[in-house]
Amino acid sequence: MEYERTDVVDRVELLRAYAYGLCMGAVDALPGVSGGTIALLLGFYGRLIAAVTALTPGRALTVLRGYRPERRSQARDALLEMDLQFLLPLGVGMVTAVVFIADIVSSLESSHPIALFGFFTGLIAASAVALYRSLEISSPSHVVAGLAGAGLALLVAADVVQLPGSGGVVIFLAGAVAISAMILPGISGSLILILLGQYVYLSGELSAFVHAVTDLVVGGSLAAVVDPGTTVALFVAGGIVGLVTIARVVRAALARHREVTMIFLVSLIAGSTPAPLHNIGEASAWTVETVALTAAWAVLGAVALFGLERLVGGFDPE
Repeated sequence: MEYERTDVVDRVELLRAYAYGLCMGAVDALPGVSGGTIALLLGFYGRLIAAVTALTPGRALTVLRGYRPERRSQARDALLEMDLQFLLPLGVGMVTAVVFIADIVSSLESSHPIALFGFFTGLIAASAVALYRSLEISSPSHVVAGLAGAGLALLVAADVVQLPGSGGVVIFLAGAVAISAMILPGISGSLILILLGQYVYLSGELSAFVHAVTDLVVGGSLAAVVDPGTTVALFVAGGIVGLVTIARVVRAALARHREVTMIFLVSLIAGSTPAPLHNIGEASAWTVETVALTAAWAVLGAVALFGLERLVGGFDPE
């Protein structure tokens, strides 16, 4: 009976971690509130950071050497320290949500770009307002950090600061930065991808990869998997590198200069508000009707974000 109760508890924990992953993946796949903020609200941010921090090359090597009988004890300890029984279902949940939303985004990007990117504009603007409420700008360094974050994002959004459009190196770097942002409170990984001009492209590649793999099971072409699969692999590889490098740097900045770092990150969100409008301009001419529709969808996005904020009791990036 004791074994049965333990088995039930383990299954409940796995399902809970998977549900947490669904929540994180859903918000990170949309530009607005970050998955790190959701982790804070749901109460597992500390465990998430501890588990991610424990993912080191040394522990990975210890696990791989566990095939030797004399090293199995150390391998078991390393596995427990990395908390893979939590991270794996969490990751599967995140991937599930991201794949689902990427498929929707790929479809709407071509069929309803005004609705999609207008909604994103409202999400971004409202999330900046919601997060600013919990911050206090009370010193010159705070002002400088805010202006730097907003200014940098505005320059990128306005194409004043030119970024390379695509390519393996860009995709790898996008993965490193975006996945690092996913676990930090305050800024969404997908928002970083929008700023880098990779959001629509990567959503399409992920959707194409999933569909190609599904088709392959029923007799589809392997060649159709290779191109989008390469893109996804580069992005994931960049994400893994980012988790053990960039994410640690930002976490160190948060530990030493939390207020300044958070003001910079939230200001980066605020300055990114116009970024989705570039996609609308590419899809259709700016007319009175286009502006009105974009504004309407932006209002709807803002209402959705503020509704979520009210439902969960507020977004606190601290």
